[in-house]
Amino acid sequence: MPARRALLTSAAAAVLALSLAAPSVARSDGPIPVVATFSILGDMVKRIGGEHVAVTTLVGADGDTHVYQPTPADARAVREATVLVVNGLQFEGWLDRLIDASDFRGVRVVATEGIDTIAFNDEHDDEHDNGGGHEVHAEDAGHDHDHDEHAEAGHDDDHGEHAEAVTHDHDDDHEVEAHAEAAMHDHDGDHDDEAHAEADHDHHHHGAFDPHGWQSLRNAAVYADNIAAALAEADPGNAGAFQRNREAYAAEIASLDSEIREIVAGLPAESRTVVTSHDAFQYFGRDYGLTFIAPQGLSTESEASAKDVARLIQQIRHEGIRAVFIENIGDPRLLKQIANETGATIGGTLYPGALSGPDGPAPTYLDMMRHNATTLAHALAS
Repeated sequence: MPARRALLTSAAAAVLALSLAAPSVARSDGPIPVVATFSILGDMVKRIGGEHVAVTTLVGADGDTHVYQPTPADARAVREATVLVVNGLQFEGWLDRLIDASDFRGVRVVATEGIDTIAFNDEHDDEHDNGGGHEVHAEDAGHDHDHDEHAEAGHDDDHGEHAEAVTHDHDDDHEVEAHAEAAMHDHDGDHDDEAHAEADHDHHHHGAFDPHGWQSLRNAAVYADNIAAALAEADPGNAGAFQRNREAYAAEIASLDSEIREIVAGLPAESRTVVTSHDAFQYFGRDYGLTFIAPQGLSTESEASAKDVARLIQQIRHEGIRAVFIENIGDPRLLKQIANETGATIGGTLYPGALSGPDGPAPTYLDMMRHNATTLAHALAS
């Protein structure tokens, strides 16, 4: 990936250099209109574009991009945009329909182009769509896959000791599963029917890779390169400003990456497994040596079965996992039920794919990453 990363950086720099060498294009109509699909991208565009962009963010603070329903106002904003910034990797399942409805003709930039992606098992994703859980993720993430052995201990004679520990009380397991099923029944009852009526369920079907690339600060630097290059293409007269802003932002990203590495470095090996609501933190785990497990899959609309939730509860008990973490974009009740069943504490609220409002703890992308890291470290080390 270093060669790929260098190639992308060189390409972005080349676009910016050509823009700087070109005759200055005077703009009498003020900042260029840019649409970003969700709040994290919107914040990045504002940092790089500065006063030269007018940013419209489709999915705002605390909004869930997985289940978003575009509006006619969104179509108008996209139609009038000079630049459209999207995540890609099929994260925005509704995007193609929105673009078709808006007749967008501007510059479209896929922010994830060239990032170091994590692949996931298609069979696991299908299980999520049909009610399955997801205990161990992404073969390319570099995580320890011993959790599968714990989860399947009762079916493998070679792991008899694990089986005895995990399934120490079969009656309790049935009770846990019953509680989990009841909790998820309550959760299902509150779902908005319109959210499930989406044609072809496009938001369920991600591509071959985990789309939550922004959870890696290394990837975020690539996002910044792609955004800067697209803005320079759309507005070459201000390419110099975009380049300077990109360089300053990249320096802040690198500094925060070092800061988080120091924060996480002090965590003991037995405190590095994290339970969250849905499977959005694999890039964070890869970069900082943590293992993330979740009852839901890559989308917040994925449903976990009672059986898989019960198995996750067994794993939490067996491994002595201290805390579980709710998310700002999800229903917390299932995680609270899991905490009640295991004795784990609620370690705090993480921000997987949406910023907080301006008065919250994660009003910018860098604030979000710092908040997630400090929240995890505080709970796991306490």
